[in-house]
Amino acid sequence: MSWTGYPPPPPDNSGKTAAAVIVSLVILAIIGVVSCYCAKKMRKAIVTELQAAVAPPAPAYNVVHQVWAVDAPTMEKFLQELAKEKPVRFTAQQLCSFTSNYSTTLGSGGFGVVYKGQFPNGVKIAVKVLKWNLDRTAVEQFMAEVGTIGRTYHINLVRLYGFCYDHLMSALVFEYMENGSLDKYLFSDTKAIEWEKLHEIAIGTAKGYRGTPGYSAPEFMLKNFPITHKCDVYSFGMMLFEIVGMRKNTKVGSNESLDWFPKHVWGEYEKGELEAMTLSCGIEEKDRVKAERMCMVALWCVQDAPDARPPMSAVVKMLEGGVEIMAPPKPFHYLFSVGLNVLKPPSNSGNSSDYSTSELGTNSHWYKDTTPIMAKYEIQIASSSS
Repeated sequence: MSWTGYPPPPPDNSGKTAAAVIVSLVILAIIGVVSCYCAKKMRKAIVTELQAAVAPPAPAYNVVHQVWAVDAPTMEKFLQELAKEKPVRFTAQQLCSFTSNYSTTLGSGGFGVVYKGQFPNGVKIAVKVLKWNLDRTAVEQFMAEVGTIGRTYHINLVRLYGFCYDHLMSALVFEYMENGSLDKYLFSDTKAIEWEKLHEIAIGTAKGYRGTPGYSAPEFMLKNFPITHKCDVYSFGMMLFEIVGMRKNTKVGSNESLDWFPKHVWGEYEKGELEAMTLSCGIEEKDRVKAERMCMVALWCVQDAPDARPPMSAVVKMLEGGVEIMAPPKPFHYLFSVGLNVLKPPSNSGNSSDYSTSELGTNSHWYKDTTPIMAKYEIQIASSSS
C-alpha cells in the first residue's frame, strides 16, 4: 500500500444514513398530524364552551349573535385603516364582539337600535344597527353617511369609524359621545344648559361648520342644481332656530302658527315682535339682545337663494356682535313656488347679480360694520443732527 499523505476515506455508510433520515421524517410527520388534530379539536371545544357561557338576548333585526375573537393581524389592519381616516368594513361577528353581544342599548328609533361598544384598544363606540327592511330613503341615507361622514374628520363632527353590510344586517359604527348630543339638552323638559352657554355653542359651531353635512337646503330637492357650501349655511340657520326656541323646528300641536318654528320666527320679526317671542321662549331679559341677533342671523342663513345666504365668516361676525345686521328678505318662498326661479337671489335693481363675488367680499348685504374708525395722525419724529 502506497502512502498518499491524506487520511484514509471513511467507510461507506450512506445506505444506513438515508434510512435513518427517512424514519425520522415519517415520525415527525405523524407527530405533526396528531398535534394539528388535537389543537383543532381543543379550539372547537373552547369556542363551544364560550358560546354556551354567554346567554344571547332575543335577536334584534336579524343580528347574528356569536362570540368572536379579533386576532392580532385583523386589529393591526384596523388600526392602519383608522390612521388613514377611512371607514372600515367590519363583519357582523366583529360588531358582536365589540358590543359584548349587544348587551348595552343606548337608544332606538325608526331606523334601528344603537348599542354601546368598545374596540379592543379601549376606544368607546356607538353601533347603530339598522332595520333590515329599509326603504329606499333609508338605504340612501346609509350610503350617504358612509360616503360623506366616512371621508370627513372634524372636531365638531361625530366620526364614523366604519360600517357593516351583508345579507343579514347593516350597521354604522360611530364615535361614542360621552355627554350625548345637543338635542338631548335643547329639547329636555328641564333647563340643562344656561342660555349664555348655548350662545357660545352657536358661535363655536359656526366657526367649524363649513364643509360639514347638515339639514337639507331647498336645492337638495332639485335636480341639476349645484350643491355648494351654502347648503351648510342653510343647515346652520335651522339649528339656530332650535337653539332659540329650545324645541324642534317641527312640532305639531294645538297652535298651528307654532307647528313650524322658523316660519313663526319670521312672522314675529315681520310684526316687530321678536322681543316678545324670545321672552315667550323662556329667554331672560339679559340674553334678549343676543337671542334677537341669532334670529336675524338664522333668517339670513335660510334664504331660498344660495347666493343670498352669508358665508360662515360673516355669520360668525354677526353672532359675535359689533356689527349692525341688515334686514333679511322673506325666506321660504320655495315652500309655495315651483321651479328654479325661487332659488335665485332677489333683485332690487333689475339685475340678478345683486350678490356678486365682489360684493360678497364686503359683506355689505348682510351687515354694516359699526366699529368706530380711529382717526389717523401722522407723527413726525425730529432727529437731531450730530
